[in-house]
Amino acid sequence: MEKDGMLMKCISVYTDKFELFSDIFEEVINCELEENEEKEVDGITVSHSGQVPEHYLERMSVKPEVVVMKDKSLGLTILQHGKVFEILVPELESASV
Repeated sequence: MEKDGMLMKCISVYTDKFELFSDIFEEVINCELEENEEKEVDGITVSHSGQVPEHYLERMSVKPEVVVMKDKSLGLTILQHGKVFEILVPELESASV
């Protein structure tokens, strides 16, 4: 299977404050959101923004206004730009065994 075809779930966290994002990060990644569902976590709006193709990450990471962070232990990529953090979660072929 080609790597280019990988999709990632995108969870948007609407804040520009890293400290607030950091405080709710674990709760956000553990919360079950349906696609396009919005939720409030500690007063911050969080939404499942659907799936993005891998080239979205490549395109965004070259922009000077975008900060790219990796959480290697969880295999996540976090983009921060403007007043939003985007958590990109690789989608597994099959989540259940």
